[in-house]
Amino acid sequence: MKTLSIKNRKGEKIAVIVEENENPKGLVFVMHGLGGFKEQPHVKTFAKAFLDSKFTVIRFDTTNTFGESDGSYANATFTNYYEDLEDMIAWAETQTWYQEPFWLSGHSLGGMCTSLYSQKYPKKVRALAPIATTISGELLLKTPEYANTEEMKERGWIKERRGIKLKWSHIEDRAKYNILPEADKLTMPVLMIVGELDDGSPLKHQQLLFDKLPGKKELHIIKGAPHTFKDRKHLQEIKEIFLKWISSIT
Repeated sequence: MKTLSIKNRKGEKIAVIVEENENPKGLVFVMHGLGGFKEQPHVKTFAKAFLDSKFTVIRFDTTNTFGESDGSYANATFTNYYEDLEDMIAWAETQTWYQEPFWLSGHSLGGMCTSLYSQKYPKKVRALAPIATTISGELLLKTPEYANTEEMKERGWIKERRGIKLKWSHIEDRAKYNILPEADKLTMPVLMIVGELDDGSPLKHQQLLFDKLPGKKELHIIKGAPHTFKDRKHLQEIKEIFLKWISSIT
C-alpha cells in the first residue's frame, strides 16, 4: 500500500492511497461523500471487497473535506469534488498500474460524482457502484436535513461539523446537478445499496434512478441502517453484496 500526494488542476494537494494487486483483475476508484475521507469504515469496506477480488484499488481524499488533502470543509462543493475525481483519474492514466475500462464506487456525494463521470465517459467505466447516492440537488432539498433552507440561506451556512460551517454556496452549486436526465447512458452494470433508515438519500430517491437504468442492475436495502454505514453487521453484509456483484461481472 502506497500513500501519495498529487496535485489537482488548482495546484492543491490530493492525498491518495494505492493498493496494488499482482496480476489484477481490474482497477477501481473508491470515493467518499461530503465531508468524508478515505479511511471511513464504509469506504474501507468497499475497497476491501475489491482487494479481495484481486483488484488494484485507489482511495483518495478530495480537497475541502476532513482528510489529508488541502482545503476546508467550509468550501466544499459538488463541483470541486467532481473535478478532483476527474483529476485523480487523469493522474492514474500516467501510472504503470492503470487499466481501462475501470470500475467506480462512491458513497453519497461520491456516488453522484462517480455516476456523472460514468455518464460523461461511459466507455471508460466497466461497472459502477453508487452507494446511498445523492440523486440531485433538487431532491436533496426535500430531505429532512434541509427543511429550514430559508434560515440556512439567511445565515449563510448549512450545517456545522467539527466546528466548521459548510457555506450556503454548497447548495447553490449542487442545484446545478442531476443524475436522472442522462441515466440512460449508464449502460454498464450498476450496484446500488441504501440503508433502510436513510433519510438523506432515501430509498424512494434511489428507486427513481434504479428504474431508469437500462442495463444489468441491482438494488439492495440494508435493514436498520442509516445513511452512513458504521455497524459491523451492516458493513459485513455490504461487503458480501459487493463480493457477489464483482464476481458476477468478472
